[in-house]
Amino acid sequence: MVHGKPLLTDAVDKMTSVIAYVYKNHSLVFVGTKNGRVKKIRVDGSSRALQYETVQAVDNGPILRDMAFSPDHHHLYVMSETQLSRVPVEACGQYSTCSECLGSGDPHCGWCVLHNMCTRKEKCERSSEPRRFASDIKQCVRLSVHPNNISVSQFSVTLVLEAHNVPDLSAGVNCSFEDLTEMNGLVEGNRIKCFSPAEKEMPRIIVDKVRVDLRGPPDRAALSQIQGDRPGIRKHQFCFLQLCLSCVSSPYQCHWCKYRHDCTHDPQTCSFQEGRVKKAEGCPQLLPADRILVPVDVVKPITLRAKNLPQPQSGQRGYECLLTIQGSEHRVPALRFNSSSYFYDGMEMSSLPVVLTVIWNGDFTIDNPANNKVHLYKCDAQRGSCGLCLKADPLFGCIKPLRGPREGGTLVTIRGENLGLDFREIQDNVKVAQVDCTPIREGYIPAEQIVCEMGKAEKSQYTGNAEVCVGVGECRPEFMAKSSKNYYFVIPRIINLKPSRGPVSGGTIVNITGSHLDAGSNVRGGQWLTCRTHASLNGFGNVSVSVNIDRAHLQKDLRFEYVEDPTITKIEPEWSIYSGYTPVTVTGTNLDIIQTPLIRAKYNNHETLNLCQVLGPTTMLCQAPELSISLARQQEVPERPDEFGFKLDDVMALMALNNSNFIYYPNPEFEPLSVSGVLELKPGSPIILKGRNFLPPTNTGNGNYTVFIGEKPCMLTVSETQLLCESPNLTGRHKVLARVGGIEFSPGVVHIMSDSPLSSTAIIGIAAAGALLILFIVVVLIAYKRKSRESDLTLKRLQMQMDNLESRVALECKEDIHELTSDLDGAGIPFLDYRTYTMRVLFPGIEEHPVLRDLELINNKVFLLCFIRTLEAQRGFSMRDRGNVASLIMTVLQSKLEYATDVLKHLLSDLIDRNLESKNHPKLLLRRTESVAEKMLTNWFTFLLYKFLKECAGEPLFSLFCAIKQQMEKGPIDSITGEARYSLSEDKLIRQQIDYKTLVLNCIHPENEKSPEIQVKALNCDTISQVKEKILDAIYKNVPHSHRLKASDMDLEWRQGRGQRVILQDEDVTTKIEGDWKRLNMLFHYQVPDNAVMALVPKQVTAYNSVNNSTVSRTSASKYENMIKYTGSPDSLRSRTPMITPDLESGVKVWHLVKNHEHGDQKEGDRGSKMVSEIYLTRLLATKGTLQKFVDDLFETIFSTAHRGSALPLAIKYMFDFLDEQADKHSIHDPHVRHTWKSNCLPLRFWVNVIKNPQFVFDHKSSITDACLSTFMDSCSTSEHRLGKDSPSNKLLYAKDIPSYKSWVERYYSDIGKMQAISDQDMNAYLAEQSRMHVNEFNSMSSLSEIYSYVEKYTEEIVCSLEEDEAARKQRLAFKLEQVVAFMSLES
Repeated sequence: MVHGKPLLTDAVDKMTSVIAYVYKNHSLVFVGTKNGRVKKIRVDGSSRALQYETVQAVDNGPILRDMAFSPDHHHLYVMSETQLSRVPVEACGQYSTCSECLGSGDPHCGWCVLHNMCTRKEKCERSSEPRRFASDIKQCVRLSVHPNNISVSQFSVTLVLEAHNVPDLSAGVNCSFEDLTEMNGLVEGNRIKCFSPAEKEMPRIIVDKVRVDLRGPPDRAALSQIQGDRPGIRKHQFCFLQLCLSCVSSPYQCHWCKYRHDCTHDPQTCSFQEGRVKKAEGCPQLLPADRILVPVDVVKPITLRAKNLPQPQSGQRGYECLLTIQGSEHRVPALRFNSSSYFYDGMEMSSLPVVLTVIWNGDFTIDNPANNKVHLYKCDAQRGSCGLCLKADPLFGCIKPLRGPREGGTLVTIRGENLGLDFREIQDNVKVAQVDCTPIREGYIPAEQIVCEMGKAEKSQYTGNAEVCVGVGECRPEFMAKSSKNYYFVIPRIINLKPSRGPVSGGTIVNITGSHLDAGSNVRGGQWLTCRTHASLNGFGNVSVSVNIDRAHLQKDLRFEYVEDPTITKIEPEWSIYSGYTPVTVTGTNLDIIQTPLIRAKYNNHETLNLCQVLGPTTMLCQAPELSISLARQQEVPERPDEFGFKLDDVMALMALNNSNFIYYPNPEFEPLSVSGVLELKPGSPIILKGRNFLPPTNTGNGNYTVFIGEKPCMLTVSETQLLCESPNLTGRHKVLARVGGIEFSPGVVHIMSDSPLSSTAIIGIAAAGALLILFIVVVLIAYKRKSRESDLTLKRLQMQMDNLESRVALECKEDIHELTSDLDGAGIPFLDYRTYTMRVLFPGIEEHPVLRDLELINNKVFLLCFIRTLEAQRGFSMRDRGNVASLIMTVLQSKLEYATDVLKHLLSDLIDRNLESKNHPKLLLRRTESVAEKMLTNWFTFLLYKFLKECAGEPLFSLFCAIKQQMEKGPIDSITGEARYSLSEDKLIRQQIDYKTLVLNCIHPENEKSPEIQVKALNCDTISQVKEKILDAIYKNVPHSHRLKASDMDLEWRQGRGQRVILQDEDVTTKIEGDWKRLNMLFHYQVPDNAVMALVPKQVTAYNSVNNSTVSRTSASKYENMIKYTGSPDSLRSRTPMITPDLESGVKVWHLVKNHEHGDQKEGDRGSKMVSEIYLTRLLATKGTLQKFVDDLFETIFSTAHRGSALPLAIKYMFDFLDEQADKHSIHDPHVRHTWKSNCLPLRFWVNVIKNPQFVFDHKSSITDACLSTFMDSCSTSEHRLGKDSPSNKLLYAKDIPSYKSWVERYYSDIGKMQAISDQDMNAYLAEQSRMHVNEFNSMSSLSEIYSYVEKYTEEIVCSLEEDEAARKQRLAFKLEQVVAFMSLES
């Protein structure tokens, strides 16, 4: 006997036959019934069955038991006694939308996306491609359009459609607006941009809604789904709505003008004075009122409450009440005490609800959202006798509440009609459940309402109705009315409370559970009530909890514990992006006592909140709130919220954290993967998402990014401008989706192709294309040669060709500089650390100085000033000594910058006094480094402006150096003289015509030969050393220069076919020597072709092609090796004398591109190849134009008080104020003199030093910037900028720019002068902080040792000066110095 569990039963239409088969892991059962139907059932497992469709298969009679499938299982054959029918197993075509199709339950059916139909998968064209066939309802296409409504007066508005679950749209889409117009859409990831129809394309009669279709070639089928899934754009006709609430609550962007009583789509047409309303809360409206009862033919005032009522203006009519009674309108002026009486026809109705409308200015209607009505009633309707009148049934026979405690005190409200005309008539005549209920005069409304207070009930009393007797004295039955509902006495109880503890500041939501808690005057939940704790009056500890319901006092042994308020000790990280949702870990105490902790931020009076999850008593995880900031500012700078804190119940101390440094950075911005939106990759290749703002400056993690390739996440490496995604093991097309914080963006689709060799067809095609290209090149060369023979190369023609060449080079360089800027953004800048930076500025040219880790006299201000003045008075105290002493003193006093600043101010004051006493022109002050004070000033700025350099000015400065280097390397550079084809300096311009071409070299990484080859651009006229430098620059693109391999330690190896390798050198046995000139080997000397493979290998001791003693002496080789070791360095490029020195033994002179013309044996004919000045001046202009942006960025940063988010350093303001004080002290009021002092103080003493010596700041091999320096100082000058025929070329180059630069400098100085002065207290605090940050950077003892060498040299002079100084005599400084000298003599 077989037992089973029925999966589906039907007692009405019983089963007569059954057949089944399996389709794609689904068991499908077809059941025939006695009424001729076929039921289609899907069986999932052993316990679930779904009947998804019923089909009428035959007209009459039951279906016979014999049913059969067609061979392909597409049809089912069924029979009755008189009929044979063929029934399709599926009817997918009946479903018109994706949701209907996939929600039907039929496993045969899926949605063919681009054909917009429900069908089997095999019937859907290209269904195997991603997202072309949906088999799950979650895969249905979803489209939304923003904005989704626009005014009829707006045309060609940009519409953004967001598409989800759509196939690849890279082939393009068309946006179709029903039958109005069709246009191409712009695809950006999962977003499509279209424009709404133009004015000429819109019909004159506006439809309410226009459907938007997307059509994508080549299918030309609609993407959007039919019916409700299709996006639409509502075109509303000038917001014609006539009531405020319907206007501002409409789906359109409408505004209400309160005083004009007008609805408009354009807020600019409705000023603030006209009462512009944007939200429903601001609309003029009537508030809900109790039932308004007005007896017929009785004068009774009506009082209505309202809000936001407009005050009628001059010329406007006042308020009126409009009542429509049985089709007739009645208007009454709405005065404060105005009254009127109304009537209606007919005696069959005892009351009549009448629509009440309040209007003003004739026809301006006030909104009545509560639908308040006036109820007219007749007491004599159907009540012809006095008894019937007084016994009239209550129209509103209700009492409230219906339950209360036995202890009484419950306020019961009884509503009805004819409930007495005077309070005395019902004063002692109200009972509820047989218990006296005392009426309250304040709650009594004659004839309508009684409010009474319940007395105490006996234990035997449980329930009863309300009784009201009208009359004075003994109650008569005919004047008594009873309620239809009963009132019950209950016993409320409390059982538990949760939570049982909270902060002492209160605010905890406590839920108290129990029974009958809905009884009494204030109705609550039946099983629970909620209350909010107040602040504890007695600090933290346990308190008892009780509940009062009217006169019933409920108490159980329930305790609530007040705990010390939570505290916040740490927030990590202290940043988020504008859109918020960055995970923030919060550490503190007692965090677990808060039920719903919130994190908050307030910006521009707008507060945003987000949730926190409590992980334990000391930790919770929060999602940072978004910052309410306008879209226009989101791409600029970081912002700090006005308030940042936590909303933890009523703990007010944490609402705004005073010590919070929380900062918001701009949202990340992604670039499309490619122009077409589709990126093709090979398996295993990383996917790089580019953009900006990926990592804020303070971040060290991955920024909480998640990137999906299709449905799979990938491993990420995050940098400032790139997300490197290690693609999962996939092939085919997959959508890329990036998520961070509250942002989700799709930059496009990746097409991961499987590796496969080229087909024969592809090889033939490539060969044919190559042959055509070669033929084309030959034809071009023949034509060019014929053209050259026919034309005469005149000077004018040469100049035109040069101009065209410069334009092309300028364009190419701009493109390369753009690439360079992109590289800088991602790589960062190789800043030197503070110690190395200061040592290079203080002791230039000395790599290792012993001052790298206290004579009490050096800390004595009187001694130090006397010591410096005495040294400066000595004739043997050289300029070098002055700079050295100034640097040594600053290193010793670096830990006491307040003291150093005081000494510096005294020395500068003395310098100004001496300058004015000697009657020198005041503008010469600080012009030259002739004193210890001037060098100390440079060092002082060096210490205090390091942070400004690193955070602000360093970036444009480094960009300028790199841009100059990039520009120079576009053309030939002479490795001996430093002259270049492209330069800003006329002195360093190659004037000869150099023929060259660019080669692409495929270079092997010297530290990893298996890594992909790196392509490097070089010139065929580059020396081998220059090529090595370019290769190292490409390989170690983002590596500081000191961390790279050195070119001098490597050999360049040319790897030819069949394993042949050749070492290339600047000099070898093949080097050409003509007379006494020897030319360095270049790439074209070795006939290196394009795309040659090169490798840098360790320096070879000997090589087959090395220089032998018979050709060039070893002395010459080593001398040249030393000479070229500095090729390209700033010092070598800056030298004005060509580095050409004949070998002492052989007399051979080395040259590269240009021979030294000052040698007596220079041939006269060699100068004939030089171009005229007009031609190479054009080249200077082209180079200058290319670099203009970088020069502007640097000058703008330096001469701006607030740039790139950095404030003006305090040191600059403090020193400028000091100079102004000195000018006031000496009565110098000439603004030009004050301007010049400041220019000599900061730009000349500090900025020129940094710009001229980039190695002081960066670990980078930088280029010459001499041409910028003269422009820089010209901009700081107040003298007129005059040009003449003999003016230097660099002044001619920047003639148009210097006036604007001057205005920048003047504005900069003016802005600094207007800033609030810095107090000595604030400055000393700042200096102390700077000293603390770098307290152990220098070896003070070594500095003191060097200073002592000067003391020892000039002991007698210093002692004499100390004895002559009165302050020094008082402190016996001369005696102390002699003791120090004697002690040092014994020690030595």
